[in-house]
Amino acid sequence: MSEGRAPTGAVTEIQALLGRGTEYEGKLAFDGRVRIDGRFRGEVFSTGTLILGDGADVDARVEVGTLIVLGGELRGHVLARELVEIHAGARVLADIASPQLFIDKGAVFEGRTTMSGVRVDPLE
Repeated sequence: MSEGRAPTGAVTEIQALLGRGTEYEGKLAFDGRVRIDGRFRGEVFSTGTLILGDGADVDARVEVGTLIVLGGELRGHVLARELVEIHAGARVLADIASPQLFIDKGAVFEGRTTMSGVRVDPLE
């Protein structure tokens, strides 16, 4: 994060953590906030917030309310119904569909982004 700035979606409560040194492959569905600092391969579905930390190595299809990438690397496809934040030190190599996108100085984003016509109703 640049200049001591807290992420817009700053969180105080995490419901689950996939910590450094852990690996998971499959489908992840959750409510609330989940943080990944380990390796994940598969699909993520939630109306909540997914946070990727410094050690994250994620290759996935991600459909969430909010995605906050504080560090690590994300490859795949992202649909965020509210917001995507990519902070300094993070690498996102993915196509992103979201009504709001924040890319911090020092972050890497390679892919396509769509901000219009994004589904915002989880029932669609």
